[in-house]
Amino acid sequence: VLSNQKEEELMVGARDDVEEDENKRSKTDFVLWFTKSKFDDQELKWDSPWGVGYPGWHIECSCISMKHLGEYLDIHCGGVDNIFPHHTNEIAQSEAYTGHKWCNYWFHVQHLNDKRGKMSKSAGGFLTVSSLEEQGYNPLVYRMFCLQSHYRKPLVFSYEVLDNVKIAYEKLQKRIAALSKEGEVDQDVFAAYQDKFAEAMGSDINTSQALTVLYDVLKADTNDATKRALIEDFDQVLSLGLLAEEEGETGADPELVAWIEEKIAERKAAKKEKDFAKADAIRQELLDKGIEVKDTREGTVWTCL
Repeated sequence: VLSNQKEEELMVGARDDVEEDENKRSKTDFVLWFTKSKFDDQELKWDSPWGVGYPGWHIECSCISMKHLGEYLDIHCGGVDNIFPHHTNEIAQSEAYTGHKWCNYWFHVQHLNDKRGKMSKSAGGFLTVSSLEEQGYNPLVYRMFCLQSHYRKPLVFSYEVLDNVKIAYEKLQKRIAALSKEGEVDQDVFAAYQDKFAEAMGSDINTSQALTVLYDVLKADTNDATKRALIEDFDQVLSLGLLAEEEGETGADPELVAWIEEKIAERKAAKKEKDFAKADAIRQELLDKGIEVKDTREGTVWTCL
């Protein structure tokens, strides 16, 4: 049994559901090796100098981390309910073993909730990326859903919200794909927006504000080449596949895309010749095929309805 000498370091956010074990000599003691399981069908157990048993949850995590990542970790992640007692215990045992500081940063996120409360396997409600893919959702839509909120705030999930994010994500991709590749990057503008993005991420990883900077770039009074360069730079952090639309990674039928772009070009020519009746007819033809076109400051963008 190891007494936790660092409980005070991460007591903020302690779990309410932790019950006191009155058999402990100290409230901060915890088990490293179980010789008696609360489960009748405990299968994973091994012989040891302390008897047949299995490792406690805390020692499991320290050992797995050190085996695969070494004795020095930069960032250790987890939910806020892991702060105490799990992570305090990990610190105590790991640093007692190594004799030095184990992790530089502890990154704790709030819970993903639904209308019933916290989503968890034990509560009978949880999500996996695979289950979302099976329902036709691009995993990057879920990533954008998460990035729209700060990690310190609880996030409420619903499929209605995810559907709205899906629409926003696809529109964002179309808008970016419509940017021209011509022109030179304005280095002054590039540096200014790069600083704004870095400031947002440097403010306790404020991904919501970082997305706002992304949209500000699309509305900015600068050329498309600069916008594309900034978006590519931002996406190294966001990892939203923002340029995938033009790279043919979205799964859209190339022949359909070519037809849509041809119709948009015809409509543009008709508007230039002030043949608005023809332009409206082309818009309706696209709409009949489930394609909505919108004219923006950056050009015409289209979305599958």
